[in-house]
Amino acid sequence: MMMFLCPICKNSIQWAGNPYRPFCSERCRLIDLGDWASGRYSIPGEPVPAESVPLSETEEKISSTENHEPK
Repeated sequence: MMMFLCPICKNSIQWAGNPYRPFCSERCRLIDLGDWASGRYSIPGEPVPAESVPLSETEEKISSTENHEPK
């Protein structure tokens, strides 16, 4: 049986049959997700200028309504 350490709490876990792998539990999985969402984790690389990132359809609608002042 292959055993691994949970990357969050370091508990020993079984890989096979573990629905939360590589974590030991949903709690550790959510802690990791929160760390990504908060920016604690990042992937190194060159910053992307904001102008080169295309706007989503929703962002375009918001932007177009902000540029038009009501009369």
